[in-house]
Amino acid sequence: MPTLTRPEGSEPADFNVTRRTAAGLFFAGYAVAAVAADAAPITTPVDGLVIEKALIPNGATNPLPAYVARPAGTGRHPVILVANEIFGIHAYIKDVCHRLAKLGYVAIAPDFFYRSGVSLPEMTDIAKIRPIVEQAGVEQVDGDVRATTAWAKSRPFARVDRIGITGFCWGGAVTWRAAMVDPDIRAGVAWYGQLKALIPRAAELKVPVLGLYGGRDQGISAEDVQAMRAALKAAGKTGSDIHVYPDAEHGFHADYRASYNPAAATDGWARMLAHFRKNGVA
Repeated sequence: MPTLTRPEGSEPADFNVTRRTAAGLFFAGYAVAAVAADAAPITTPVDGLVIEKALIPNGATNPLPAYVARPAGTGRHPVILVANEIFGIHAYIKDVCHRLAKLGYVAIAPDFFYRSGVSLPEMTDIAKIRPIVEQAGVEQVDGDVRATTAWAKSRPFARVDRIGITGFCWGGAVTWRAAMVDPDIRAGVAWYGQLKALIPRAAELKVPVLGLYGGRDQGISAEDVQAMRAALKAAGKTGSDIHVYPDAEHGFHADYRASYNPAAATDGWARMLAHFRKNGVA
């Protein structure tokens, strides 16, 4: 079975996806560069939800596309931004949005890689995906996050005072940074995002972040996790912490990958929701 073992994508030798498997999950909308041969992804019904594509002004010539899932009907709801993996907005990210919307949230997944003009979920070669991801620089992505929260605050269905963010892999690092640079964010939950560049910036956190990491992650070392914990403590960020699942690999929440760990994924989801409730994003 293929296993995505690193936050920015596996090496070619890490997995081998058959053409038949790739074709099947491509038509289902999943990122074919990381699917498991025996994947059985969770699918959440969208009855009772409004699903739409938004175009968010962000100062660029072409506005930022975003996938939005929210409860149907009137009323305002808390908002959670969903920051994607390196594969863009594919079926897994959309389903995470559906799960959150079923719980009463407005879930917004910005397409941070839209400027490339290509569909990352359709690509099978990690070596070709990486340069596209690298083009999405820190300042650009952080600006897109701020544009998204500003847009959310202008919507009649959003609680402007209850905005959080969660992100997976590449999006985990986006989550840590959003808690540093976006004043509209109240809390963040980062799933196995790279830490090395963020450890020196721990004191910049404005709101609490919960990190969820795998003890068997081949791309994020135990030393980096411990260093971030120490940096959070030194900076007095008592509301932020990292929880490690000793037997989990990188991507343990991604139910379309061989790395999926149901026990860790379920526990992490519960911890995420509790973190948002505790910090006013509910």
